[in-house]
Amino acid sequence: MSNDSLPKWMIYGATGYTGELMAREAVRRGLRPVIAGRDTAKVQRLAKELGLESRVFGVSPAVPAGALEGMALVLHCAGPFSATSAAMVEACLQARAHYLDITGEIDVFEAAHARAAEARAAGIVVCPGVGFDVVPSDCLAASLAAALPGATHLALGFMGGGGFSRGTAKTMAEGFGYGGRVRTNGVITPVPLAYRSRRIDFGDGAGALHAVTIPWGDVSTAYFSTGIPNIEVYLPMSPGREKALGRMNWLRPLLRLKFVQNFMKRKIDAQPPGPTDEQRATTRSFLWGEVRDATGRTVTGHLAVANGYTVTVIAGLGIAERLLREPAPAGAITPSRLMGAGYASSLSGSEPVRFTGAVQG
Repeated sequence: MSNDSLPKWMIYGATGYTGELMAREAVRRGLRPVIAGRDTAKVQRLAKELGLESRVFGVSPAVPAGALEGMALVLHCAGPFSATSAAMVEACLQARAHYLDITGEIDVFEAAHARAAEARAAGIVVCPGVGFDVVPSDCLAASLAAALPGATHLALGFMGGGGFSRGTAKTMAEGFGYGGRVRTNGVITPVPLAYRSRRIDFGDGAGALHAVTIPWGDVSTAYFSTGIPNIEVYLPMSPGREKALGRMNWLRPLLRLKFVQNFMKRKIDAQPPGPTDEQRATTRSFLWGEVRDATGRTVTGHLAVANGYTVTVIAGLGIAERLLREPAPAGAITPSRLMGAGYASSLSGSEPVRFTGAVQG
């Protein structure tokens, strides 16, 4: 199927940092998405520059009737997804349009997968987390589960350079007030910030680094992909920063207050929008994972990929193209289940997963 004959589809949030990267790369590939967002001037300016059709609408409290008319798929890039995803999923169900987003938020994943039956009835795919959150880690988790069938525990971790976009930073700021989360015996469990620490070699040549648990999206998605009931996700962090994060546990009720959130977000808005072109081109991301079974056997895996924002763009567009070009079973699904555990390694700038331990098969 040629690009010109693809069904009509949309990038919503196309004027944000990641959404604009997505739109520009789509055009470079010869794709013609409809670009959309809530800021009329910004949307129309970008649409004129790229020669694309545009639509202007907001998503709160709901997507206006007819906003997705004619769309076969929406790639949703406007966060924080805790505030925007539910309305867009509902609109996609009504319009019978596939739903993709680039969230890393546990509650958004859980809410999306709770609508699996509705997605099947509508004949659409609902697949949140088609960017760096969570494509590489989800594929690594699936690869590790296949390497050690019967694993009962999964730990994942990642590190990368180049910094965060404003949107990612705001999502993280929102999360501080709610503490950490892990999955225990199949149940997502609230825990304190910096709940657990360990030394991890991420495979970047720097040796083992101090890392602490964070409430990352894989606490949700890796369970759907692997069925492993105990899951933790780690981020490298100095012991000093770990202690500071631990002290924030006492301030969590305060951090949830609207005026405190607004203050933190104003500080974030004063920062650059995200990594520069040079930073994205010259930095990489490194992922680590470990599975353990009831007998104590372990398998460790390492995966190196491009900069996280580069991964988000190429992975998200790749999944969108796949759904536009080929039929797929309807329902709610994770990236590794939709595209296969090897998808992350197939992306430009990625390497195959490297295993150590008692790999099966």
